[in-house]
Order: sequence, then structure tokens, then C-alpha cells
Amino acid sequence: MTDERLNKSAGTNRNNRAMTDRAVTQNREVTEDERVEMFRQSFFQSSLPDLPKLPGWHCCWLTTTNPRDSIQMRIRLGYEPVKPEDVPGWEYATLKTGDWQGFIGVNEMLAFKLPLSLYEKYMTEAHHNAPMREEEKLTDTADFLEQQAKSSKSRLTVGDGNLEIGEHRDAQFDIS
Repeated sequence: MTDERLNKSAGTNRNNRAMTDRAVTQNREVTEDERVEMFRQSFFQSSLPDLPKLPGWHCCWLTTTNPRDSIQMRIRLGYEPVKPEDVPGWEYATLKTGDWQGFIGVNEMLAFKLPLSLYEKYMTEAHHNAPMREEEKLTDTADFLEQQAKSSKSRLTVGDGNLEIGEHRDAQFDIS
């Protein structure tokens, strides 16, 4: 009782798959030094592995489960998924199923990259410009209260910390 469908030989109708695979155009080998670095990092990783540095890019992990910070919103902001071709040796971390199949991910977390120039602009906005606007609001409120106190012949004492608020400072960030 044999079944022809279970025949494992190539036969006349089947080609050898090695003959149809595409040619590799770039060296995708991982060097021994890179393997030693991966080995070294494996002892210091937390829940998520540290993403490798890609020249000209900021890499980060993004969650697929936060509705207020969705992957689609991040893509509109310029983030791009990190592909296995971008980081040789990370094929083990590609997702096998789901919407993000074939991309680098761990559970619900996905590896994304953002051009470094855009990342620096975002960080300047979030960590310099926005806080400076908040300081200006506080300064305006303090000035208003001071004027109100003067007009009612009252006294307003300004603390040491409040004296520096509102002073213009240039953004200085080290993004290395």
C-alpha cells in the first residue's frame, strides 16, 4: 500500500530548490568578533535585547498594544520597522506570525528605526522647546501675581528656584 503523493524524490516534475534560489549579492556572514559581542551582550540583556547601532539611525522598541501611541502613528512620524536584512545575525528575532511577520520583534514589541536628524529634532522639541514654553507660562503667571501684589500694596517673595525660570537657554544634547 504505497501512495505516490508521499514520494520524496525530485522526480521529473520537480526541480531541485537549490537551483532556483536567488543569488546572494552581499556578504551576510556574521564575523567571529560580532558573534563574541552577541555572546557578551547575552549576559547583560533584560527582557528586550539591546538593538544594534545603525549608522544614521536611532533604534528603539515600540509596543503594538498601546492605542494612544500606535505603530501607525509612529510610522506617520517617520519611524520604519527594522528588517532582518538591516541587522545580520538577528534572524532569530523575527516574528513568525501575525501582522508584523518577518520583522524583528519580541512578543508585542517591534524594533523600529528613525533617521537620526529627525530623532534629534523630536528630542529638542520634547526636552527643550516644550519645557521652555511651560517655563514661560510659569514666568507669565509669576509676573501677573507680582503685578497684582504691587497693585494691592502686598509683597510677593520669589524663591531661588523661580529666579532661573524663564531664562533662555540653548538646547545642548549628547545623542551619542
